[in-house]
Amino acid sequence: MRIGVGLPAMVPGASGADVLGWAAAAEASGFSTLGVLDRIVYPNHEPLTTLAVAAGATRRIRLSTTVLLGATRSPAVLAKQAATLHELSGGRLELGLAAGGRRDDFDVTGTAFTRRGRNLDELVTTLRRTWRAGEIGPTPAAPPPVLIGGHSDAAMRRAAGLADGWISGSGSAEPYADRLTRLRRAWAEAGRTDEPRLVALAYFALGPDGSTLARDYLGGCYRGMGRYAERVIGETLLTPDALARTAAEYAGAGCQELVLFPCSAGLGQLDRLTDALHGAGLLGAGPS
Repeated sequence: MRIGVGLPAMVPGASGADVLGWAAAAEASGFSTLGVLDRIVYPNHEPLTTLAVAAGATRRIRLSTTVLLGATRSPAVLAKQAATLHELSGGRLELGLAAGGRRDDFDVTGTAFTRRGRNLDELVTTLRRTWRAGEIGPTPAAPPPVLIGGHSDAAMRRAAGLADGWISGSGSAEPYADRLTRLRRAWAEAGRTDEPRLVALAYFALGPDGSTLARDYLGGCYRGMGRYAERVIGETLLTPDALARTAAEYAGAGCQELVLFPCSAGLGQLDRLTDALHGAGLLGAGPS
């Protein structure tokens, strides 16, 4: 299993220097992917713009939206943005998409919260058609892989019917192995004989103030989400032992890549993460 790292672009107050520092250090340390999360009504950096900046500071590491709130986006504009980033980065983009669950993100973008699932289905279909047609360029020689995020049965069916793989987020009350069983069932029911790309996310906050960092950041990020927010905070990886144990559990269940997201923009967190993963023998395989 490969290990990716999230850029601190969701952390309020993170600077351009923070993001660039993480991107360059992550590539040098052997992480497989740079991930970004998405919100609209939140003081985060826009995901595709962030990855474009990171692409210029790196050469090999994969760039992934893990995930982008696809149902809030214009299909034609997103197709052009993604194809541009994919081409200019040398084919490094992986486009993770999800329906989203915060009504305010839809209100401010003028998109319908109640039909977000249908909009996402239409979006993926439009992206693929646009990339093939070439009228809205650039036309990628090999289009970005598309992954679907989410834990619901609808998300599993959407991944199986429309995408190249699936992304599991943090905060589910269901073990990853059980989620993966449901995904594989949906994959088979869709008549798929290829293997899905399987990605999972987790948060980390290492060091003596890790618990405080996790609660301060995630408590704000998931404010108003009640029990789900508490599960996300409770699942945060706070020690090297927790990192190693969780990575082993995901790998044993069949996960192909685990992307670890920080609760602080301080580069010291990436240093601690790198040291912990090297100590457990989990880091070193670069992007492919």
